[in-house]
Amino acid sequence: MIYLSQLLGNPVLDADGEKVGTVSDLGIATGEVFPRITSLAFMGPGRTPIMISWRKYVETYDEREVRLKVVATDLRFSYLQPDEVLLARDILNKQIVDTHGMRVVRVNDLKLSDTSSTQLRLLGAEVGVRGLLRSLHPALERVVLRLARSFGHPMPEKIIAWSYMDLVERDLSDVKLSVSHKTLDDMHPADIADIIERLDPRLRGQVFAQLDDEQRAGAMAEFDDDAMAVELMGGMNETEASRMLSEMDPDDAAELVSELDYDKAEKLLRLMGVQEQRAIRQLLGYREGTAGRIMTSEVATVSEDATVADAVDMLRGLDEDFETVRYVYLVDGDGKLTGVVTLNSLLVAEKDAPLTELATADLVTAGPEDDQEDVAEDIAKYNLLAMPVVADDGRLLGIVTVDDALDVLEEEHAEDLQIAGGSAEGDDSGHASALIWLVRRNVWVALWALGVLAIVAASALVPAIGGRLPLAQILAAAIPLAVALVLADDAVSYVTNFFLEHDPEDEDSPSAIGFALRGVGIGVVSAALVALIVSALVYVLHELALTGALSAEGIGSLGSALAAGGVAAAVSTFVSFASSPIYLGVLSHRDKTNKETSGFTLSVVAMVVAVVVFTVATVVAASVTGMAV
Repeated sequence: MIYLSQLLGNPVLDADGEKVGTVSDLGIATGEVFPRITSLAFMGPGRTPIMISWRKYVETYDEREVRLKVVATDLRFSYLQPDEVLLARDILNKQIVDTHGMRVVRVNDLKLSDTSSTQLRLLGAEVGVRGLLRSLHPALERVVLRLARSFGHPMPEKIIAWSYMDLVERDLSDVKLSVSHKTLDDMHPADIADIIERLDPRLRGQVFAQLDDEQRAGAMAEFDDDAMAVELMGGMNETEASRMLSEMDPDDAAELVSELDYDKAEKLLRLMGVQEQRAIRQLLGYREGTAGRIMTSEVATVSEDATVADAVDMLRGLDEDFETVRYVYLVDGDGKLTGVVTLNSLLVAEKDAPLTELATADLVTAGPEDDQEDVAEDIAKYNLLAMPVVADDGRLLGIVTVDDALDVLEEEHAEDLQIAGGSAEGDDSGHASALIWLVRRNVWVALWALGVLAIVAASALVPAIGGRLPLAQILAAAIPLAVALVLADDAVSYVTNFFLEHDPEDEDSPSAIGFALRGVGIGVVSAALVALIVSALVYVLHELALTGALSAEGIGSLGSALAAGGVAAAVSTFVSFASSPIYLGVLSHRDKTNKETSGFTLSVVAMVVAVVVFTVATVVAASVTGMAV
């Protein structure tokens, strides 16, 4: 086995041992499961790029050199063929789609295998840390491997076989990969959407453009990022965009159109067929966040006096792209919903059986203006695969399917996590995610340092405490600030948990006055505990001074500073919890205006307020206790 990084830069020697250049790249023929190396590219004299046939001219190769069969004067140049790509130029350090693991990865190295003395084949791409280390220097890889083994954490190779790779950074539309495994075009729309979302922004449009109308429609419906979906649609011409919208389910198309500006949306709708345009406009007529907005108008309906045979004939006549059918709905002459029959019932019933004998008349329905979250919860509560949406007069308008209900619940869950200061992403294994998590979890450290600086500045400006305080006293006074910051963060968690658990419009929800009184009570108890703990520390310092273990004079000044900080921490803690109704009001107001609120931002605000209150209270307490230089 040998790697591309081990060949690049190696000298190329002719049959006489004379150096003719250094290896710069290798070409492969892509039309194989494990492609052969077909070309050798190297830099010749005067940095002249040269490409020759690998099979015709290469005699031997290893990690140190490549030796040719002929002398330099007998070399004949070759050119890259339409079905060939260069490994270093086109694949190394580029993004690829791992169609087996269904993810986007970056190639750090390429693994080669010799099947004879001269023939090389590409096995796959190294996408792990080892490839990155090896590309820097082979010795670095060996050192890190030994260290990892010594700590009991071996670093295995992460190889993606060529047959599972789909190239995305070059236009390889003319290159056909003759492999038996699925490529990007054969994936489920949800997997395609997930991969496109993970690509670099400059590549998304290129990959999306390679899909056909049906694949585009399916992937577009699965995107989580509305702004990205609009951006991709902006890269399409109006005819392609309207054709894609026609392929989408009406509810998904309506959601996408609602994100476009008015003029763009009108142009696309006018280019669509009359039936598809009417269905989308009907859904756009309902308010966002309602059942009418997420329902689909594609419903399998039959007359209430129909038979099982009539229902089966209706189902057979549906288009292939019709919304997945779970139930058949019975309607009267005015289009009013009178019953529903499950597909299971149709399968086991006699052909001439009246549907009214099989139908369920006690229906769970929703109105078009009902909140979408309530509808989703009812679908989960009653174990439904779809819920009919009816007008006030009982006419069937459409259905909300279980997949749309799951999307609503997932969206609401993500919003709740964001309000609570969590993350809606499930993968926190990356270095960037770990760094963000570390910063968020330890932001109080930076704010504590900010508090120390604030105390220094305040002490220099207040004559009552004798001007600038010694650093030891400032640090002693700032010790309780850490406790105050942690409790300020807890106060925000208390508010966000209350907000997520209680609906303000629910009659059984606690009143605002009750919540405020409860916050004050928690603040009093927490402040008392902080004061008690700090008092115990001050008492221990004085006892040490009495026993002679520490200097009485030094202990006295530090004890006064610690006591002043304890009083300030108690006051700051009380203010944090007493302010909980304000934070709750902010959350409620932003929720009513459909604005997202980050729990992390609220925590930072609360901790900044705690630093300000603590600084002021420390200066006041220092003035009263006589803490001075």
